[in-house]
Amino acid sequence: MTYRSFGFAVLLCAIHFTAAVAEDAGSEPQVPNTTFRLPTVDGKVVELADGSAGLTVVCFLGSECPLARLYGPGLNKLAAEFESQGVRFVGINSNLQDSTEDVREYAKQYAITFPMAKDYENQVADQYHAKRTPEVFVVDEQLAIRYRGRIDDQYLPGRARTKPAREDLKIAIEELLSGKPVTMAVTEPNGCIIGREKKGEVTTDLTFTKDIARVLNQHCVECHRPGEIGPFSLTDYDEVIGWADMMLETIDDGRMPPWHANPQHGEFSNARHMPDADKQAFTDWVEGGMPYGDVQDLPELPKFADGWLMPREPDVVVEMRERPFTVPAEGTVEYQYFVVDPGFEEDKWVTGSQVIPGNRGVVHHCIVFIRPPDGSDFRGIGWLSAYVPGQRFTMLPPHRGRKIPAGSKLVFQMHYTPNGSEQEDLTKIGLLFGKEQDITHEVLTLVGIDQEFEIPPHAADYPVEGRVERLPNQGELLAIVPHMHLRGKSFRLFGKHETDREVLLDVPQYDFNWQHVYELAEPMPLSSVKALEFTVKFDNSKANLANPDPSQHVSWGDQTWEEMAVAFFEVAVPRGKKDEWKRDKKPVDPQVREKEIQEFVATFLKNFDKDGDGEVAWLEAPLGFRRFGFRNIDKDKDRRLTKSEVEAAARQKNRF
Repeated sequence: MTYRSFGFAVLLCAIHFTAAVAEDAGSEPQVPNTTFRLPTVDGKVVELADGSAGLTVVCFLGSECPLARLYGPGLNKLAAEFESQGVRFVGINSNLQDSTEDVREYAKQYAITFPMAKDYENQVADQYHAKRTPEVFVVDEQLAIRYRGRIDDQYLPGRARTKPAREDLKIAIEELLSGKPVTMAVTEPNGCIIGREKKGEVTTDLTFTKDIARVLNQHCVECHRPGEIGPFSLTDYDEVIGWADMMLETIDDGRMPPWHANPQHGEFSNARHMPDADKQAFTDWVEGGMPYGDVQDLPELPKFADGWLMPREPDVVVEMRERPFTVPAEGTVEYQYFVVDPGFEEDKWVTGSQVIPGNRGVVHHCIVFIRPPDGSDFRGIGWLSAYVPGQRFTMLPPHRGRKIPAGSKLVFQMHYTPNGSEQEDLTKIGLLFGKEQDITHEVLTLVGIDQEFEIPPHAADYPVEGRVERLPNQGELLAIVPHMHLRGKSFRLFGKHETDREVLLDVPQYDFNWQHVYELAEPMPLSSVKALEFTVKFDNSKANLANPDPSQHVSWGDQTWEEMAVAFFEVAVPRGKKDEWKRDKKPVDPQVREKEIQEFVATFLKNFDKDGDGEVAWLEAPLGFRRFGFRNIDKDKDRRLTKSEVEAAARQKNRF
């Protein structure tokens, strides 16, 4: 995973500016006037004027900006913490696209305790040279700015650390209250560009109604509409002109539309590509003054089912349980598993499925598995469907179906990420069924996995390899799903043939927040493919700003501070024909393998034998390992793994 890294600017000796700054050199504009008087959303007035006592923290916030939402509760806590020491907080919304009601709703949703004001025509934002939301300024009694920039370094757009490495705003306040200079007085704010009013003449013939609405409908509105994953809607002109500068930034740096496959390798039916001509049209329209145009030219919005992106209403909807699950405001929530009996009394053939999270703000991902009854005719790992950031709904190809045996249960694996306020979630899955006589190919999910790795501290480009060596000779590959966590950097998949290897998928900049299902434009026959081999790379260095802790050795585990090296493969196999599965066993030097086994056993015990008794107890093992492999290795079922049991598993090359 990579980040665009922003340098910290250095402020040039502004009046009353006493603190030195660290990081990259640059210059900041002087702020001759920090006073203001603004209406608040509760009908009052808030002002900063001569004679104001104590420190004032001016917080520029946006109602729909994801980072402003994430930081709202934290600002509340800081305001409460420093209130007794004479520090007051003031929230200001300068966005053109945010109405007073939007600001009021934001304050209500995040229980903001300090005044929230509306800055019409972005006058105060212009005074302060504020650029983004959230962006904070600490002003002293002499009305001099003593700190400006970010709140801390925990969040970036689409990225999050488990905790901040540096709490910039809090440190600045504490230093000022102690009479000390601020050690880092300027930092670069991360977040959404403030939506300013545009002044000036129109210099383009492009209009929203005739040219730009079409581009947005085609590339953006699928997610950026009410009730969907996009944090703001792009279905009306007022919203678009407020977000225009931010949209340009995300299009220019490749964040939007979200797609991470290298176009030089493979063709995918669900690829998100905005043509250069559309990008240029949007750029020219923004730079030319963003005229509205003739309303008669406005195209109709695309038609979407209410919540469901399927071609029709689902045949069956299954909720993960009868009542919502409560997600706490803070902390780490271990994976939750909910088992549901859908009541299927006969085999079902699924041709399409979609998982809809009950609360997108806290559901990081959901995977739904099939748990067949004992003795049923069932193949594959039981994957049914999933919701992960960036995934879109698609139907299986014609005459393909996924079998759910009669009597099966569905298992919802839920991964929650708290967002600052207590939330509830009730995720559900919708299924479309086909007729058994129409299904010529059964869709299975194969998995390639490597759990025998340990990423060293500070390694910036650590490779891990995996392979699927048993494949159906008459099968066809439909889709590929790479999966890593916060240190995931890149993924490359190869199809191994008799004499060479071809690249099937290359993801040079893997993004944990956009875990795509890469659906092949045409099913790929596996008859000439001996094995599917992949290489993933991890970045455990300080340069990876999402890295929870670069100093740690990192091994397999469920939680995001641990890692996974996994690839799922959707494969279709003809029904009613004799199964012919080939296996390409990789030759291994016996001496090399023996050394690998002993090294693995030693590393395994070193990492997980917490009490040093030479065995790994159930509670000493990582959560992911307990769920995916502990019982397979624990031959005597005593909930303890001895050295001999671990060694026996390694000799069998058991990928636990």
